Amino acid sequence: MQKKNNAVDIAIATIIMTAAGAVAAAPANYPNKPVRFIAANSAGGGLDIVARAISPKLAAVFGYQVVVDNRAGAAGSLASEITAHAPPDGHTIMVGSLGGLAVNTNLYKGLNYHPLKDLAPIGWATSQSNVLVLNPSVPAKTVQELIALARSQPGKLTYGSSGAGNAGHLAAELFKSMTKTDMVHVPYKGGAPAMIDLIAGQVQLVFSSAPTAVPQVKSGKVRAIAVTTLKRSTVLPELPTLAESGLPGYEADNWYGCVTTAGTPRAIIDYLNVEINRALLTPEVKQILFNSGLEVRTSTPAEFGAYQKSEFDKWAKVIKDAGISAN
Repeated sequence: MQKKNNAVDIAIATIIMTAAGAVAAAPANYPNKPVRFIAANSAGGGLDIVARAISPKLAAVFGYQVVVDNRAGAAGSLASEITAHAPPDGHTIMVGSLGGLAVNTNLYKGLNYHPLKDLAPIGWATSQSNVLVLNPSVPAKTVQELIALARSQPGKLTYGSSGAGNAGHLAAELFKSMTKTDMVHVPYKGGAPAMIDLIAGQVQLVFSSAPTAVPQVKSGKVRAIAVTTLKRSTVLPELPTLAESGLPGYEADNWYGCVTTAGTPRAIIDYLNVEINRALLTPEVKQILFNSGLEVRTSTPAEFGAYQKSEFDKWAKVIKDAGISAN
């Protein structure tokens, strides 16, 4: 199966590189100085792992240093704002997530950038499932059993998340909306504290990131019943998707993508797309990301931009309907 997936990845990469110019020749005078690669979280986080895995590959091609710059804050908005206001010359690129690239504008007041207007998409980087995990005391072993339980006890079940408006919170609110259930949100200051209380039985369920959930699932401390992406996770391939489990169309992908400043010349964006895709598809980078629960996902700039817009629109509706605010 792994060999088949690699073959598919290579075929996709070939198509992408052909669409972007095949030869991937560097535009004139680019780069002409070190490139700043902003990771929209702290050292050791998922975005940082992606940036540090890719940057040596890019530096080898560019002939200039690629400096990883960690800019955590405001759920990715700080990094996005810095990138949005950088010179539009391709020397500042960023790997960001759902929050800073599609959600935060609808959560926070007074942001000094708009993700669809001030940032130019380069391409996807990774896809990451959230995992629907339950405390073992919850009498539900499938998604349909959980829905029936929640409907029979409106307002009784509690779910934890790493904070208002984060990917896990939004995944739960989408679940509530599609299933017409009422569950109580308990926000925490991170995924780890939420998982600790789930194990202790203080909350009944969490839509957890895969890196946080997998060790606890494998140890038997929590029960996993589904993943939130449209396709099954390669990290937990035995788990069905929520769409497979009776919620067709359900998708909550905690994706990462690369962007640069709006107004950057198209030739530079296409060149970055080809080289970032090439780096992502090397066996060593894929293994580094897989070990962290991240699945490589590549695209053209146009494909990623269209997906980013669709995510912006989808989550704006979920946030409005649920009355979510992070201010």
